[in-house]
Amino acid sequence: MTMSFRRTMLAASIALLSAGALHAAETSKPAVKNDIAIPDIPYTRFVLKNGLTLLVHEDHKTPVVAINTWYHVGSKNEKPGKTGFAHLFEHLMFSGSENFNQTYINALERIGATDLNGTTNGDRTNYFQNVPTSMVDYALFAESDRMGHLLGVLDQKKLDLQRGVVQNEKRQGENRPYGVTRQLLAENTWPVGHPYSWTTIGSMADLEAASMSDVQEWFKTNYGPNNVTLVLAGDITPEQAREKVEKYYGDIPAGPPLAKQQEWIAKRTGTHRGTVQDRVPQARIYRVWNVPGVHTPTEPLLDLAAQVLGGGKTSRLYKRLVYKDQLATEASAFNSTSEIAGQFYMVLTARPGVDSAKMERAGDEELQALIKSGPTAAELERAKTTMLARSTRTIERIGGFGGKSDLLAGCATYTGNPDCYKDDLKAIKAATPAQVKQALQAWLTDGDYVLDVQPYPTNLATTAKLDRSQPPAMGKAETLKLPPMQTATLSNGLKVVLAERHAAALVNFSLIVDAGYASDVAKTQGLASLTGRMLEEGTTSRSASAISEQFEALGAEFSVGASLDSANVNLNALKATLPKALEVYADVIQHPAFATNELERLKKDRLAAIAREKANPQLMGLRVLPQLVYGAGHAYAVPVTGSGAEASVSALQRDDLLNYHQNWFKPNNATLLVVGDTTLAEITPLLEKAFGGWKANGAAPKKDIATVAPQAKPLVYLMDKPGAQQSVIYGVQLAPPSNAPDEVELSVVNDVFGGTFSSRINMNLREDKHWSYGVNASLWSAVGQRLYLSSSPVQTDKTKESLQELVQEYANIAGAKPITAAELADAQTNETLSLPGSVETAGQLSGFYGNIIRYKLPEDYYNTYTAKVTAMTPAQANALAARSITPQRLVWLVVGDLSKVEAGVRSLNIGEVRKIDADGKLLP
Repeated sequence: MTMSFRRTMLAASIALLSAGALHAAETSKPAVKNDIAIPDIPYTRFVLKNGLTLLVHEDHKTPVVAINTWYHVGSKNEKPGKTGFAHLFEHLMFSGSENFNQTYINALERIGATDLNGTTNGDRTNYFQNVPTSMVDYALFAESDRMGHLLGVLDQKKLDLQRGVVQNEKRQGENRPYGVTRQLLAENTWPVGHPYSWTTIGSMADLEAASMSDVQEWFKTNYGPNNVTLVLAGDITPEQAREKVEKYYGDIPAGPPLAKQQEWIAKRTGTHRGTVQDRVPQARIYRVWNVPGVHTPTEPLLDLAAQVLGGGKTSRLYKRLVYKDQLATEASAFNSTSEIAGQFYMVLTARPGVDSAKMERAGDEELQALIKSGPTAAELERAKTTMLARSTRTIERIGGFGGKSDLLAGCATYTGNPDCYKDDLKAIKAATPAQVKQALQAWLTDGDYVLDVQPYPTNLATTAKLDRSQPPAMGKAETLKLPPMQTATLSNGLKVVLAERHAAALVNFSLIVDAGYASDVAKTQGLASLTGRMLEEGTTSRSASAISEQFEALGAEFSVGASLDSANVNLNALKATLPKALEVYADVIQHPAFATNELERLKKDRLAAIAREKANPQLMGLRVLPQLVYGAGHAYAVPVTGSGAEASVSALQRDDLLNYHQNWFKPNNATLLVVGDTTLAEITPLLEKAFGGWKANGAAPKKDIATVAPQAKPLVYLMDKPGAQQSVIYGVQLAPPSNAPDEVELSVVNDVFGGTFSSRINMNLREDKHWSYGVNASLWSAVGQRLYLSSSPVQTDKTKESLQELVQEYANIAGAKPITAAELADAQTNETLSLPGSVETAGQLSGFYGNIIRYKLPEDYYNTYTAKVTAMTPAQANALAARSITPQRLVWLVVGDLSKVEAGVRSLNIGEVRKIDADGKLLP
């Protein structure tokens, strides 16, 4: 297979004039300027004698500390023939160290860590976790021990196990639609030998050839403290942080001198095209240019250009290709920057039946028009507001991806200046249309490596040896104390629930409508989600593009979603622009236009989405599982995506959406949840103004959520996915509703079985057998009986064996292998200690309160959660597991290449075997 990517510009002057006409009106619109402040993240910097850089940021809003460790090493530091080492070692770092020889994620889950993970890219490897303040010493001991004391317990068994896990991760990525493009893009856009010319995950052959001496040398070379930036952010002072870090990290010796790559953009000329086939329902065009990297003067200019060209519904590509010409279902552009170079992407996904070459030409016309004239003042101002609003949201979170600690660590690692993000944002604020135009013309219209050797510091040293014979004592779980739920009722009967959170100048709104997929009937399946989606497509006084433009101009984020039991209309607004954002939000909810042309376009998009679902092995199963468990005709027997079926979606008319909205979207059938920087006295008049004219006009319909009898005996369903590299095995039964009396306790039991990384089924199939990248079990939320579902993507040649293991694991958790006191204790600490780290942002807090409203949970549900969990005994846990988990009543579904797995599944004799198609219909 070959693939290449065109760089020459195809549009003629006539096409440029046509494309430019779409944006002529923009020039007459005044640019709406919003003075959004650049976030300030105060920090204190320390450098240990061994070279480790420590940054400390104080944020005492909740008793949590983010620990973010950045090693300045990634896949660009590898060599051809030895690729994938950085990512493989990221996995090995979770396998235990000399004085902390236990699976790292298991141990940190037990102490309530959240945002717990590690990632690798071309430039760095990072490890991060948010831990309760009382657990900082424990976490720093563990994190420092794997930095300084890993190799003593790294054996061939651990290497082989994690190599297998990484190989399954690679298979899982390549098994997804368009997964084949990642390797082809890397190989065809960078010259041979360029540090970005291979993927971060590496090649199967290189991973297989990795020896113990190879990985040991990689660790010794790259994982020294002098190659590390450590950030502690949250409920800690600089003095406390320095004392603890000196204690746990000070005795780790510095690593050797390191070679560092300098800028190598590798700007290309000419056009290189290629093609590849993949099992996908729609054609897609990727177009890529090599450009300057992160934290360069060019980066913010191309970021703004990408936002204008393809950064959302107000972008030129989306307006032209998706809305106007309807050639594409998706059209985007983005500037992806790395340390020594970057890449500017344009990605277009063709509508089914559309000639991809025609779509590509239209996209090129839009690009050429932007290059020729630059963005309008109004376009550029919207792009600035969007990017600056995104930066405002950064300060809500201390850890994880994109939080404050992540931002400081990235700037310090790549530039040496933790404040470098401010320079980027200042450049964004100051950018002019002419500067953006100049950047586009310099880099998107149609080449040098220098090695700079710096002397190795001679003053690096270690502190006194730390006694690592015992880790620090573990802290205790603390009861969550969420802001109280304040209530008010508007004059039209709309109930308002407010939770104050003044950490950032943001307010989150969620209108929760008692509807959801369960409100659909068979002939209109998909109507609930499509009605919600159409709310974004215009009101009686605002077009879809006007809605998007106004929200962008105000720095607001808007979304509509639906779940099984509710529709959700969400707004996250800056307090500075709240009244105007609320005006648009209320208009969208109350006065949708349901324009016929937009409906027809979205119906085509929905049919394309259904086709994509039927090409994805995991979604293929999730589409049919509800009807297999609940039975045809049940309100819950719909695809879990809510997308519906081809026949019902095709038949939907505008009147269907109008009637649905009139019947279900009523103030007396909804609750408006408000979370953030406001008060009831302040927000109620604004809400009365925005929603007071919304009339109920009678009661909403009632959903018929029938009770279903348990399955009498096991059933096994098979669904064919020819050529699949993995099989997906589902095990499903029904569980009581989300507000059942023992719902909290059942979630703890599920943690032991399949709800966490350290659960029985994941440790079996991933960590012990390495047949899968990861398996899990979960209780899906619902007002009525809900799905209790295990999901296991496994390599094809281990399908039979994996299913056999799962059958045994179900029998074990139901009583054959009782839950031990140690297992229960681990699940209890994970459930309770992770709570504080789950309510950092207004959006997260809104999710908690939304659950209380949606599923009629007690108002103190989360505040009493810790006490309920910690009160459980092993006897109670096992009794609950025995009466709740029913191995002899399971419905099994295996999605995979039946030519390779069917015989093995049948040979297990689990139960009656039935073959079904992608719609769940029985096959001969």
